[in-house]
Amino acid sequence: MKNLIIALLVFFVQIINAQNVFLTKVEKTNENQDKFLYHTIETSNAEYLGEIEVQGFSNDDAAVFSQIYKKAKEVGANSYTVKPFENVDGNFQKFNASNYRFKLYYISSEKLPQEQGDLYLFASSSKDQKISINRKDYNISPRTYLKIPLVSGEVYTISTKKLLGSTIKIQKGAKSADQYYQISSARLANSSQNDGTLHLKSGDIVGLEKSFAEFLTVIYQEVK
Repeated sequence: MKNLIIALLVFFVQIINAQNVFLTKVEKTNENQDKFLYHTIETSNAEYLGEIEVQGFSNDDAAVFSQIYKKAKEVGANSYTVKPFENVDGNFQKFNASNYRFKLYYISSEKLPQEQGDLYLFASSSKDQKISINRKDYNISPRTYLKIPLVSGEVYTISTKKLLGSTIKIQKGAKSADQYYQISSARLANSSQNDGTLHLKSGDIVGLEKSFAEFLTVIYQEVK
């Protein structure tokens, strides 16, 4: 009886914490070989394909994005925007990580927004993180991130301020590509699936693939 009660409790907790991803609208499909899925704001040059809705909350952001990625690729999407819900007064609701919608688009590669060479540092989904950037200390809360414009020629030293913690040095690249890292207390493994969530291990400072990182900028809050 005790084991049955425990099993039922685990089952109900899983239901409460479950996050479901639905392809709620298909306008059309686009045949392409693009592997990325980027967040965009400008859609004037985009082809509208459909919509996705995410219901429920999960701390496993990589798993959620993997579901979104697979649904988006069913219609050939390579980009998306947030479609906010409206209040009864017509105003848009604040983004809610437990229930949100994306409009799906296809944008040709040459019309994608240009990167600025910024550095993005994400906290973990569940723990406060202490980091140092060029000897300046920061405390970042769970599900938040820092955006730091990089200056050409300057070296940025990032440390996790832990015993045996990671330290990396970063510079702005010649092509001004944005760089994305997550501060994690656990070592994240490389993804073995083509789901857009490739992680590059570097101790507890983890390099993130752009598609997944841009998703985090949507569901996390930027620390100004």
